[in-house]
Amino acid sequence: MKDRAHILVVNCGSSSVKIELFQIAENSATDPLFIASGNAERLNSEKASCKIDSGEASAENSPQPGLNVEKAIRFIFSEFEKKNLFQANSLLAIGHRVVHGGTELTAPKILNDEEILIIKRNTKFAPLHNPANLLGISVCKSLYPEVTNVAVFDTGFHQTMPASAYTYAIPGDLSRKYDIRRFGFHGISHQYMLRETARFLSRKEQEVSLISIHLGNGASVCAIQNGKSIDTSMGFTPLEGLVMGTRCGDIDPAISLFLLQNESMSVSELGSLLNKNSGLNALAGTNDMRDILERAANQEDAAILARDIFCYRVKKYVGSYLAAIRKPDAIVFTAGIGENSSEIRALVLQNLEHLGIEFDQSLNTEKNSATREISAANSRIKVLVIPTDEEKMIAIQTRNLLGFTH
Repeated sequence: MKDRAHILVVNCGSSSVKIELFQIAENSATDPLFIASGNAERLNSEKASCKIDSGEASAENSPQPGLNVEKAIRFIFSEFEKKNLFQANSLLAIGHRVVHGGTELTAPKILNDEEILIIKRNTKFAPLHNPANLLGISVCKSLYPEVTNVAVFDTGFHQTMPASAYTYAIPGDLSRKYDIRRFGFHGISHQYMLRETARFLSRKEQEVSLISIHLGNGASVCAIQNGKSIDTSMGFTPLEGLVMGTRCGDIDPAISLFLLQNESMSVSELGSLLNKNSGLNALAGTNDMRDILERAANQEDAAILARDIFCYRVKKYVGSYLAAIRKPDAIVFTAGIGENSSEIRALVLQNLEHLGIEFDQSLNTEKNSATREISAANSRIKVLVIPTDEEKMIAIQTRNLLGFTH
């Protein structure tokens, strides 16, 4: 292996690109070392900008009106090379986050023509995400044709769910015809929670059972038994499950039928309502939990209700997964809200003492960005807060797939 070997991790959305550069060691026990990141936001608009962070005192933010996905990738890569952070001949691979691998792509894969065709077919399940992921792959292949590209799938970790967890109670011929089943999402983050929890407990991953709670603008809970996902709150799409920033989460399906019949809505309008104009945004007029908590502290009824609905839905899933998992070792909070809001964690965990879950309020409110335990000394189940790092997880899986281990 080259003395300075690098992996680029590329995460393309419809209006954003995030790229991170890692240096890797031959020893698989050593985590990839973060070198730099590039973040492009508000693409295809006059407010588009790109920020490069290479560990210097201040990141360089460059407004670039009209910047698109392809130009953003090219710009970030060129900036990395200009700063001599890597050269083309030091690149071992480029790892890509791909949202949906369907039932065929359930583990990290080297991207050859066959895999790319399967990702294209699965665009029907992720019409906003898979095309952007494919564009990122195409650009990287054109820029570095000799470098291996690897896909890591957001749905992959959940493909160990049993049929009793992933099957919907609809006619089987329809399920088979359209591949209708629960796929689950945020798998890369939940898998990272498993890895870090195992390290915290000094155990092997297959010896660890936990409930992973990913709370951000998108949110999901995952039940992990002996290192495998056995259930998760998101389903056929990311709409199912928890109340989220703009998604409604679980609702009676008949509500959709009722609205189609009584509001003269098109299917597209209904989809937009449930995915983009519901959730916290519908309840409180904003999808930013920080604003909601500030307004709730000022006794604003709508904000209090939004906060309490959000936390109650999480608590219900925690309770159901405690029934599904035999002797969980830990409950883990992660992502923007889960990592940073002690108030949300406290509301989710309160009154669960009868289930063996007790948290220490002083530990919970302590400002700390590292992995930490917040459970009380007598809690039968540990409660942890672990910062997620999906890009690092992609780098790890890319490295391991290609055999760059000891």
